[in-house]
Amino acid sequence: MQPTPDPAASAVLAVVFLPFVAAALVPLVYRALGERTAYFAAAVALACFGLVASQYGTHGTVSFPWIPSLGVSVSFYVDGLSLLIGFLASGVGVLILTYSGGYMHGEPGQPKYYAALLAFMGSMLGVAFAADLIALFVFWELTSLSSFILIGHYQRQKSSQYAARKSMLITVSGGLFMLVGFLLLHAVTGEFSIVYMLENPELVQEELRQAGLFLPVLGLIGVGAAAKSAQVPLHIWLPNAMEAPTPVSAFLHSATMVKAGVYLLGRFRPVLVSHEWEVAFAVLGLTTMTVAAILAVGATDIKELLAYSTASHLGLIVAGFGFVSDLGGETGAFHIINHATFKAALFLVAGIIAHEAGTRKIDNLGGLKDDLPITAAIAAVASLGMAGVPPFNGFYSKELLFEAAWETATHAGGLAWLYPVVAVFGSVFTFLYSIRFLMLFFGEKPTGLHKVHSPPKAMLAPPLLLGILAALVSVGGVLGTFGFHFEPFDHFVTEVWASTVAPEADLHGGFSYHVPTHITPAVAMSAVTIALGAAAYPFYDRLHRGVNRITDVDLLRANWYYDSTVFGLNDFSDTAAETVQNGLLRTYATWAMASVAALALAGYAASGVALPDFTGFAVTVPIALVLGVAIVGAVAVSLAPSHISGVLTLSILGFMVAVFYVLASAPDLALTQLVVETLTLVIFLLVLDRLPAFYGNAGRGKMLRDGVLSAVVGATVFVTVLVSTAASPDDSIANFFTDPAVTVEEAGGHNIVNVILVDFRAFDTMGEISVVAMAALSVLTLVAMRERGETQ
Repeated sequence: MQPTPDPAASAVLAVVFLPFVAAALVPLVYRALGERTAYFAAAVALACFGLVASQYGTHGTVSFPWIPSLGVSVSFYVDGLSLLIGFLASGVGVLILTYSGGYMHGEPGQPKYYAALLAFMGSMLGVAFAADLIALFVFWELTSLSSFILIGHYQRQKSSQYAARKSMLITVSGGLFMLVGFLLLHAVTGEFSIVYMLENPELVQEELRQAGLFLPVLGLIGVGAAAKSAQVPLHIWLPNAMEAPTPVSAFLHSATMVKAGVYLLGRFRPVLVSHEWEVAFAVLGLTTMTVAAILAVGATDIKELLAYSTASHLGLIVAGFGFVSDLGGETGAFHIINHATFKAALFLVAGIIAHEAGTRKIDNLGGLKDDLPITAAIAAVASLGMAGVPPFNGFYSKELLFEAAWETATHAGGLAWLYPVVAVFGSVFTFLYSIRFLMLFFGEKPTGLHKVHSPPKAMLAPPLLLGILAALVSVGGVLGTFGFHFEPFDHFVTEVWASTVAPEADLHGGFSYHVPTHITPAVAMSAVTIALGAAAYPFYDRLHRGVNRITDVDLLRANWYYDSTVFGLNDFSDTAAETVQNGLLRTYATWAMASVAALALAGYAASGVALPDFTGFAVTVPIALVLGVAIVGAVAVSLAPSHISGVLTLSILGFMVAVFYVLASAPDLALTQLVVETLTLVIFLLVLDRLPAFYGNAGRGKMLRDGVLSAVVGATVFVTVLVSTAASPDDSIANFFTDPAVTVEEAGGHNIVNVILVDFRAFDTMGEISVVAMAALSVLTLVAMRERGETQ
């Protein structure tokens, strides 16, 4: 693989970071341009689109040093799949930002809105071109952060707050699962480079299997993709995200952000594709496709319908990538393009309806064709493409899904025949909700719906362009039947397709599509889908009510599990906070010491630390007497009825330690201990008159708890001292102090003891000063608490 030339490298760097620079400038630009900042942002997106287009035909990796001393660099990778996502993020971004110039007129928080949109676009471009796992994860989480701001744009509305929190919690949590998968990949391969994995897919998969980590990595990356692409049961954040302004819904939730998850599957498909991959993602995708389509039939709001339909079509893409045949990769690659065009157009159409009609309720809308003829034409092209009706664009990629499902069932047999059955069943509901959306423009107007005015040109032009693009793809299929193909488009889809299969895969001469001219299993499946959908449409209202009755049952709603978990944890945290944060020093000390002791002992147990042997240690009669007196003093402290008696008996322990140092032939330590102990005793006695005279009455339960905790803390300290003092490092510290280069040349002394005390023990002294300062703060705290009457 040849790296791209330096100008191309600069273009890739610019396309990723230009939106972030522009986002930082938005507050200043807004002061100068006001609401026309939308067109500044659109110009930035157009520049990014041009930079992405300049990379068409290149293929390779570019790297930029980041932390050269650590060998860390920022790497980007250009291939068909990255260019596709780059074109979607920047190209649809131009249209959405232009559309926002009309839609957001008079709306609050516009500087934040445009800055967040640009930051999101930059994050998606970073995801698209990332060439290593760390960069991919960073940009991945930046999309979640910026989408949180955009979904919660109307930050004073509780529904908006709820939607933003839900999307953040689910997508960021999924990203953390993905990160663990990335770390396992690195642990096995020793590489963060995605390009290395794409160039050596068989080797990477073999290494993962030998390490027993193939399924964990597959599952963890799958969770990340499922969370971002709203796969069942993690689909629940997407309908709530419709609280965002419509341009945000069109940009994030149809063309770009939700595509990040399917992009991740497409990117790692050559590396992880296997039987396990097929079972996991074909089942997940078809389940999501069907469940979300059924929920869309139950929708009462046009944006809610489009949200569920988005999840459904993302399920189609996931299922396509899930099938291990080359047809699976072709399905996913082509449907990403088709879905982006018709779904982004439909979201913008929904925005026009809501903006001009003043409502998004499906039951309150109808007969809009006369007032919005151009919008109706756009809706017709996009809705029929979404329904999979020939010759509209969504038909061709759905045909590929049917073909891949049938081929897999033919080869595998058995339960694999459920693949084509479920694909058809889910597609029937897709047909139903697509036709229902289209029918908003036909029939009679409901009572109360006033005359709907035409939208501003800035709002009409973007969906019109998307509708034209969807129509061109549709026409391309018709022309393909007669042998005419638009080669640049076919070549581009071939490049995207090639990015999702193994390097040696046979792409059967490249991508092409056309209206079928003879009966095949896939054609028969499409015919059955349309026939069943047309037969069921007269009963749409009955199906709509039935779906809503089913989703009224708590146990059948994923939202019920989410709300029960999240709000249940909130209640638990409130209760825990009231229990732990009760204002009593005794409680805080108990939790702190118990946590430290538990973590320390658990760490010793987990690491298999063994206690050293007690060899070379003799207990003489004097030492036994000293220890006995110390034990008596410790018992006396626990029984002391007042502060004074407690401090006096506690000092017995300190003086016994000094005597122990004398018996151990350490007079300097004994002298230091005596001085410190005497000073501490005097200080405590001087402040005791500022404290209550008695401890107060503590219950037997508290005394028992404190006694057990004291024993645990003492055991922790005992074990820690034994373990730390038993260490015998290969490089003894004594060698450092006996080195003449240290003692003589650096410290300027020949006596090791003097050098240590003067030049090195200053750090120990600093530590002792810190301890004394902490003790002083504790005393001040106790004095301040006296007036609060806290005795427990």
